[in-house]
Amino acid sequence: MTATVHVCRHCDGLITDPGDAVEVAYEHGNSGPGRSIWAHRDHADLVELVDPDTLRIMTRIWAHRQRDT
Repeated sequence: MTATVHVCRHCDGLITDPGDAVEVAYEHGNSGPGRSIWAHRDHADLVELVDPDTLRIMTRIWAHRQRDT
């Protein structure tokens, strides 16, 4: 049996202690099952789930669309 390896989304470090792994999100897959997003217990509140650049761009698009309607 193989052990499941989790990687912390915040620090990209391996989570070697199963008790230290916290599932912080779930990403849906486009062509199959999605995957769970994991973090160390100490890093769970520090995980940024949205890319800041994408959020900035989408906010400008949404504001522009709102203004035109």
